Amino acid sequence: MKIGVYGQSNNDITIKYVRILVDILIENNITIIIEEKIYGFFKEINSKIAYQTFSSYKNLDPTIDLFFSIGGDGTFLRSITFVRDLNIPIIGINTGRLGFLATIQKEDIEKAVNQILQKKYLLVERSLISVITNEPNEDIEELNFALNEISVSRKNTASMITVETFLDDEYLTTYWSDGLIIATPTGSTGYSLSCNGPIISPESKNFVLTPIAPHSLSVRPLVIPDKTKIELKIDSRSDEVLLTLDSRITTIANTTKIFIEKCDFTIKTVQLIDQTFIKTLREKLFWGEDKRN
Repeated sequence: MKIGVYGQSNNDITIKYVRILVDILIENNITIIIEEKIYGFFKEINSKIAYQTFSSYKNLDPTIDLFFSIGGDGTFLRSITFVRDLNIPIIGINTGRLGFLATIQKEDIEKAVNQILQKKYLLVERSLISVITNEPNEDIEELNFALNEISVSRKNTASMITVETFLDDEYLTTYWSDGLIIATPTGSTGYSLSCNGPIISPESKNFVLTPIAPHSLSVRPLVIPDKTKIELKIDSRSDEVLLTLDSRITTIANTTKIFIEKCDFTIKTVQLIDQTFIKTLREKLFWGEDKRN
């Protein structure tokens, strides 16, 4: 078995648990390919340590059986920029805070590895969302996809923006708001949720349009089929607006047309048998904590 390992190299807690994970993998005779910056910390401790490394998508290939992301959900989202369409399953170990994507607790690393070796897990395919614009943009030329959401929002102004929205070429509405989120089922528990969007099961074939601080009480989030093609036309008092893909942000002119649709590949995530999506909701959102239950 060959396993990729990725984490944030500037985080001491992450480094600690990457070392624990690597030791466990070595004990089980597993071949390791580790992110280059993390590997640098290992070399500082022991110059005799030698692992295969990667620094980009181009250094990985489909022979890798599994990809460990050690950190929070943000680290997990950065992991997909390495894995992309290689069809390598990703599993997240949570050393951060909430952990909707990184569901394995750091204290349970050994238990998780043992379950994986015993094939006690499921693969859950998660849809991604992609974006193109009618004007060239180097920031999204190669990485034009997101696992959680794509959003447009105001920049350099306290005024609202308007987002003229079309679904499959049919006019829907013009949102007067701070912006608009287009979220996948995975992203429904992220930014969209904080803007009163619905929670959607990962297997659902839907997207949700969630306005950010809309200026009308009648405006509500809208769930649509993920086969829908979305077109946005933005107007702002500023010359520019922000376009965000997960945690990656770029600036676009407010005359830019934005075209959004389902990505042509999916990401596989590893779900241990005892850590279902429903259980994660209960634990992370404290459902059932009311004493009356």
